This record gives sequence, C-alpha cells and structure tokens, in this order.
Amino acid sequence: MKRPLAYITAAWSGDPCEATEQAAKYCRAVYEAGFSPICPTLFLPLFLRDEIPQEHKDCIDMAREYLRRARVLVVCGSTVDESVKNDIAVAARLNITATTLAGILDVKRQGQEHDA
Repeated sequence: MKRPLAYITAAWSGDPCEATEQAAKYCRAVYEAGFSPICPTLFLPLFLRDEIPQEHKDCIDMAREYLRRARVLVVCGSTVDESVKNDIAVAARLNITATTLAGILDVKRQGQEHDA
C-alpha cells in the first residue's frame, strides 16, 4: 500500500529534546493512520544550525519544499503559533488539504468501525 505524504506541523517547544520527542509521537500516530509522515523538526536540526542566518533560511526553504510535496498538512497539538499559521497559509495557497491530528485519527476510527 502506498502511503500519502503528510507534513507534520506544531507549535514546537523551545527545548529541542522535548520538540523531538513530541514530533516522534505525532509522526507515529500519523504513520499508524496510514500516512508517510514528513517532519523537518525531526531531522533538519541534526545538520543545520539555526543561529547561522543562511542555514536558518535554508531550513525554512527546505521545509517549504517538503510541504509542497505533501498530500496533506497535519496540524498537531493544541497551540497555533506563527509558524503553524504560515504552514497553513502555504498549504492553502498550494491547495494542500490541512487537517488536525485529531481529525485524521477520527476518520481512521470511523473507517475501522465501518469495517467491523
């Protein structure tokens, strides 16, 4: 089964360890719902340094390119910050469906109830 790409966004914690842990949980949930998660927060900080202006810009550009390739934008968590608003605006401009993690999980649950 081919899994559609799902770009994961959230108002990430300022603590890199906490953000990574949360991102991994969100990705797992999206994976279990039948998607291939893309979450730049999990891997871009491994090789790009945010404090270097050019690398900060490159990070934003790379993340936007991943979003362009996704079938769906998944907004995770209960807080929406400027970064999440920007992701939603880009998705809207590109006609990419935006939903919440809760929305994806509800649809998956309903599908399972229908199969039973």
